[in-house]
Amino acid sequence: MSTTQSEKQALFITSLIIFWYSSNIGVLLLNKLLLSNYGFSFPIFLTMCHMSACAVLSYVSIVFLKIVPYQRIKSRSQLLRISTLSIVFCGSVVGGNISLRYLPVSFNQAVGATTPCFTALFAYLMTMKREAWLTYGCLVPVVAGVVIASGGEPNFHLYGFIMCIGATAARAFKSVLQGVLLSSEGERLNSMNLLLYMSPIAVLVLLPVTLVMEPNVIDVTATLATEHRYLGLLILVNSTMAYGANLLNFLVTRHTSALTLQVLGNAKGAVAVVISILIFRNPVTFIGIAGYTITVMGVVAYGEAKRRYK
Repeated sequence: MSTTQSEKQALFITSLIIFWYSSNIGVLLLNKLLLSNYGFSFPIFLTMCHMSACAVLSYVSIVFLKIVPYQRIKSRSQLLRISTLSIVFCGSVVGGNISLRYLPVSFNQAVGATTPCFTALFAYLMTMKREAWLTYGCLVPVVAGVVIASGGEPNFHLYGFIMCIGATAARAFKSVLQGVLLSSEGERLNSMNLLLYMSPIAVLVLLPVTLVMEPNVIDVTATLATEHRYLGLLILVNSTMAYGANLLNFLVTRHTSALTLQVLGNAKGAVAVVISILIFRNPVTFIGIAGYTITVMGVVAYGEAKRRYK
């Protein structure tokens, strides 16, 4: 009986990981497809669609399906902190989507792999948390790899690169800020409840920004929808997958160890790079591949050093 249970558990976790990979990589590739190949050049509006889907589906999942216990906001100051996190979260997602308009997915992922560098920097600046010198030393190849990859990227675009760096920094800043702002036991929320509260705030922030910076989004989208029959469906699927990626990230975190998640995360970036090159046929060079490989090896070494010297 125990063998059957363990087999079922292994099958469940394997399925979770496959769906997690599929949703994360699927969102990334669909974002690129919409923003570059379909002429749908509205990254802020696309982010707002993602957040709207996350708001609705989070409410259904928590309040009706009870996937996780519902956690209430206990004070106005807690709401203010969550709102601050939501704005930073918006910035990271919008920046990432803007960068996909100009950069190949492969290079986008290479830059995104530098997240630990920014996390270590913000952790030191905001909490004075220090790591062992060897741990910091492992970040050198992470940065060096991206510098090498930048030099070997045939489709390098400065604005796209700046947006990608900004998005990566904002993602790291949010993770450190979350630990600082929601540090007390009574105010700590799990990632699904945090998403439930952050998503509608993000929609309220992004709506006026979209109206100001992308005023013709409705007209252009309607015109594009007549040329591409499945545009509306693609945006809907893309937005739903954005929520699915968050949900599956939560479930994989809950059912596996931190080390397993770290290894899977590193491998996921490499899988996304390979699939994107096969689909979009963007040119790659030996220098670009070497740079990305050095970055990933640095990230793996950093994770291992951090675990050992904890």
